[in-house]
Amino acid sequence: MPEKTTTVQIIMPQHCNGYKKQRLFGGQMMAWIDVIGGVAARRYTGKAVTTVSIDNLTFLKPAYLNDTVVQEAMVTWTGHTSLEVRVDSMVERLDGSRELINRAYVVFVALDENDKPTAVPPFVPETEEEKRIFQDAEIRKHIRLSLGNEAKGGK
Repeated sequence: MPEKTTTVQIIMPQHCNGYKKQRLFGGQMMAWIDVIGGVAARRYTGKAVTTVSIDNLTFLKPAYLNDTVVQEAMVTWTGHTSLEVRVDSMVERLDGSRELINRAYVVFVALDENDKPTAVPPFVPETEEEKRIFQDAEIRKHIRLSLGNEAKGGK
């Protein structure tokens, strides 16, 4: 399995929306996802990267002021110049237990020194779990391509 990148945040007042219970603002979560995903992609490729897309972002559960949010990111698929990174976001309780509150798949493109797409090292799944994750990523790729064609007015 590719190396995981991990980050930890404590939700502060500036991270919350105006809801009376001080919930984490969804845009803040999206920014954290983009950053940790980018770090995982940069570490994997050894190159600068740019975000291409974030798949169907679904907030499974809320997080609140003073919660600890742990995020783990790992590469799940590579193409020629692009790669997919899965980011799991969890609330970590004071007893150390974790609850998944968000899972996102972010696609990045590696860039050379002229900001042009450049080849990435191939991800070759070895374990059964890696093979399953890779196959699922292939399905997401085809869905993204289909949706991209729709957005452009194509088939």
